[in-house]
Parts: sequence; C-alpha cells; structure tokens
Amino acid sequence: MAARMATFASPTAIPRGTLRGLLTHPQFPIFTTHKTLFPQFALHPTSRTPLSGKFIPFFHIDNMFPLIRRKLKVEVEQWICHVVHALKGHDTDVLLKGVGDKNAVEAVKRILEMARRASSRREVLHTDFLTPPILKESMMALEKLADVKAVAVGGYPQAERCRLSVGHLEVMTTNPDIVAAMSISGNFGFQSCSHGDFLGAILGTGITREKLGDIILQGEKGAQILVVPELVDFLITSLDKVGNVTVSCSKIPLLALEYEPPRTKSLKAVEASLRVDALASAGFKISRSKLVDLISSGDVRINWAPVTKNGTTLKTGDIVSVSGKGRLKIGEINTTRKGKFAVELIQYL
Repeated sequence: MAARMATFASPTAIPRGTLRGLLTHPQFPIFTTHKTLFPQFALHPTSRTPLSGKFIPFFHIDNMFPLIRRKLKVEVEQWICHVVHALKGHDTDVLLKGVGDKNAVEAVKRILEMARRASSRREVLHTDFLTPPILKESMMALEKLADVKAVAVGGYPQAERCRLSVGHLEVMTTNPDIVAAMSISGNFGFQSCSHGDFLGAILGTGITREKLGDIILQGEKGAQILVVPELVDFLITSLDKVGNVTVSCSKIPLLALEYEPPRTKSLKAVEASLRVDALASAGFKISRSKLVDLISSGDVRINWAPVTKNGTTLKTGDIVSVSGKGRLKIGEINTTRKGKFAVELIQYL
C-alpha cells in the first residue's frame, strides 16, 4: 500500500466536507443558530452521498452564506482558522512520531514548521548546516509531504553536514546556491593541526557551529571549509591563526574543493549477537568491558547520536563512532550454521 501523503492545510481554504463538520461541531460559536442560517449545509440523516473534496475559499463566504452578517462572518473565519491551525499541528505531531532519533525531534519539528511556511507562502527557505542524524530524520519526514520539495546541499558529494532548502514544488526549480567554500592556507609543515584545531579557531571568531559545514584537511597546506555565504568576508578578515600557525583565508569555487573518497578497510567478525558492545569491541579491537565504560561516559555514538545502552542492536548501514578510536560502518550481515552472526565491519582510516 502506498504511503499516505500528508499536506499542510492552507489557512485560506478548507474542504467542503470538513467545513460541514465544523459547522456542526459542538464548540462552533453560533451552534444555536447555524442550522437555520445555513440550511444548505445540513446533512440529511439518510444521505449516503460522499462529501465533495472541492475547496471553498474563505473570501467567498458572503456568496456561500447570503444571510450572514459582517460580524458573524469574522467570527466564523476566526474560529475555523483556529481549528485549521490545530489540524496543521496534528499533522506535525503525526510526522514527528516517525522520528527514530528522539534527540532530533525538536530540530525536525522546527524544520517541518519552516516547510509549512515556505509552502503556504510559495517561497524557498533554508536551514543552517545540520548534523547527519537531523538531516536524515528531516528528509524522511519531509518526503511524506506532497506539496513540499527538500534539497540537501553540503558543497560536495560526500558532505556530512548539509543545509536543507525547502519550498513548494512549484518554486523549487533550481538547486539553491547556499553553501560557499573557503581555503585556509598556512605553513603547517612544522606544526600539523587537527580537525579540532581548525574547528576551534573558526568558532573562536564568534560564529556558531551551525554556520559551518565540513572541514577538509589538506595536510601541510591547511584546510578547506564549507560555510554559509554571508560569513565569507567576516572569516577572511577575522581568522588569522590556527594553533600557532599564521593563516590567510580566501573564497574558492566549490569545484576547487580537493576531497577524496574515505579510505577504508574491511574485516569480518562472528558474534552471538548484534549488540553494539560486541561488534564495536571487535571492530576497534578493544575489550568489551572497556567499550561498556566508553558507552557509559557518552563516548560512543550510533549514526552520530549518543548511545546509552550497551545492549543496543546494530543493522547494516549503521555508523558507530568511538571518541579517540575513529568510526566504522556495519556492512553485510549473514547467519552462520550455528546461529551466530557473521558481520562485515568497514573501518574508516
């Protein structure tokens, strides 16, 4: 069965059938008189005719109800709009129930509200850079909206941190230009700097993490970074040192980014279960008790979200990262004749 496509109701239109239901609602503000004022909307008790799905704009309310007075018209509009907004909130709640990562719920909720505004106003809106789990959960929720298109932009194909552009299908006609690339150059031959060194220096200028995308290290040459376009000039004038190395910053085309597919190596593990403590200890070659301690201290993440239970099970495609150890991806999983699990572990080098 095809998935049900949700959509956000417009505050200026409502289905005829829904309007009939609202007019007979016990909390309707003029429930004592609406049956005499609006006889054309009274439902015959034996009628089995399906309700029409045609939309009736509110601005035609005078034509619909020739006997309605201006004051009553305003009251009706305000009450129905209130109910419509409540229905839109219900749509959002339904979509949020599908969010698997509970740490991402609030962020996904804000993005859904942004999508609603963009769709109703026929405009395109953009998020800041999102973490991989929030990006994943947001895309899954937005795919259920029939009238919204979402595009993720990170600057290059392997980007982990991306911005989302959301808008109505009719206005999302081209890929948005919402990510800029910069080069941070310096003499790093005598002092190598890590990802954390570059990140700390950039955040030290006063910008927030959400305005910064991926950082691509280039060894002795420095690094290339992805940022929101409006901060390029600021960083050019504000970022002059990374660690003890004097640097200069410049804007570069996205096509000038120098990135390589991640280097990996694969290994096989046979375990009695798919628990994270079993597979991660095998992949990172550390004791299971040590890994349990790392989980307890919040140093283990699954798909970039902290894991708190060492009994959490893994599946193909999951990314497990351990602070100070790196990360690995769960590959193909097969069952052995003895009922154990033969798992491919792909370690990032």
